[in-house]
Amino acid sequence: MQLEDDEDKGQRGIQSVEVGGRLLQALTARPTSMTLKDLAAAADLPPSRAHPYLVSFGKLGLVEQDPHTGRYALGPMALQMGLSCLHQSDPIKAATPVAEVLARRIDQTVVIAVWANFGPTVVRLIEGSQPLHVNMRAGTVMSILGTATGRAFAAVLPASQLEQAMRGRSDEVRRADRSLVKNLARELKEVSAEVRSHGLARAMGRPIPGINAFSAPAFDHEGHAVLVITALGHEDNFSPDWNSSAADGVRQAAADVSMRLGFRR
Repeated sequence: MQLEDDEDKGQRGIQSVEVGGRLLQALTARPTSMTLKDLAAAADLPPSRAHPYLVSFGKLGLVEQDPHTGRYALGPMALQMGLSCLHQSDPIKAATPVAEVLARRIDQTVVIAVWANFGPTVVRLIEGSQPLHVNMRAGTVMSILGTATGRAFAAVLPASQLEQAMRGRSDEVRRADRSLVKNLARELKEVSAEVRSHGLARAMGRPIPGINAFSAPAFDHEGHAVLVITALGHEDNFSPDWNSSAADGVRQAAADVSMRLGFRR
């Protein structure tokens, strides 16, 4: 009986809170203050119904009304809530459930990587139903320009930071990237154009023959690239098409993580 009650509580909501939430969402989506008429329309409410919610939100400091123009904007409590949320946010924690959903949906291996001392470094790996036999695990450092993960970072990080990471890595990796360092400007131009055009970096059969991958960066509230989400799979069941389900899934996953971290274009 307790289990049934708990399940019922988990599904039950308060409609008035959800209705009022639409007003807050409308204010959040707009960079400027709004009139009652425009705000109500954005929340799909008649003004007479929206007004009592705004009065209550005003008492809580979530909304404030300009006494001269009558326009509404988010209030100081909304700012404090946003700042508290940002301080509590953890990029990897935010990305993990999104990556897990992506891995289940496309049934491919999904990787979360962050930029560490030596470059793109794997922190989470979620396998699909058919695990890939690749030498990759948490702590693996990826090639910067030789992998989709690295290229996604390369498209959004300063060139000086990328070159420093290439020159400061182990001899084995440095030898692999030596020719890429020499042509860094040209490579970065190509990578940036690719990511701007498609929202993704792509690797086909490199660095592992037969393995394709798509990668996209996720950004925090300050616009910094904090991690990259990558999906990879065998070429037999992982299409390299820019509009494939894997490509669309990676794009959306990166956008979802960015949204969770407070990023706004």
